Amino acid sequence: MTIILIFFVAHWYLSLFFQTFFLHRYAAHKAFTMNKFTEKVFYVLTWIFQGSNYLSAYGYGVMHRMHHAFADTENDPHSPKYDETIWNMMWKTKTIYSAIANGKMVVDKRFTEGVPQWEAFDKFARSWPSRIFWAAVYTMIYVQFATTWWLWLLLPIHFLMSPIHGAIINWFAHKYGYRNFEVGDTSKNFLPVDFLMMGESYHNNHHKHGSRANFGGIRWHEIDPTYLVIKVLDKLGIIQIAKTRNLQVAEVKEAA
Repeated sequence: MTIILIFFVAHWYLSLFFQTFFLHRYAAHKAFTMNKFTEKVFYVLTWIFQGSNYLSAYGYGVMHRMHHAFADTENDPHSPKYDETIWNMMWKTKTIYSAIANGKMVVDKRFTEGVPQWEAFDKFARSWPSRIFWAAVYTMIYVQFATTWWLWLLLPIHFLMSPIHGAIINWFAHKYGYRNFEVGDTSKNFLPVDFLMMGESYHNNHHKHGSRANFGGIRWHEIDPTYLVIKVLDKLGIIQIAKTRNLQVAEVKEAA
């Protein structure tokens, strides 16, 4: 039982880290920069740790920019205001994401400019053989180490972990929580101390300062675990946190 729980928690946070670090803060917002070799390394790491739920940096980045530009309007890819249930919102998000990632949706250049794209790798990582491989790995771990029936209830979450991460923020952080800033949408800080979503739940802060690497830090208790890792990687020279002036320019482009 202990091994399964450790595996579940590790998959939850490692998958979430690469979603918020690489897909969200890097691909969508350019809160920091990295060279092309390092970028490809993070592509591969994202595939390893997201596994069967791998998300394209291009598809995610473009869709997320659209979310900021159209937040809580009819053109928002995911807004609780326009979806009756969380399941409807998740399906709509999946449909729009797939259309972007597969090149079937024409979007404004401002949403695609500078978003990283590695088409060959995405095609492999998003393929059914890749997803089935990772699903089989998760299942074999449960076959080997699940010692009681209720642990098997966790297995489907592994298959849908990335969409679940997105839904928690896109639904609950637009409905519940507190606000530090009055912005033109319903974004809220879902948790006062983000032990669950690695900084993602400081959603109101993020909607106010979209390209800021630190989603927390407005109030003393708003500790952003992902930003702590970002600072370490910046000190090591693996990435470079964007300067304030560049962030302001990026936010103006997003709002245009």
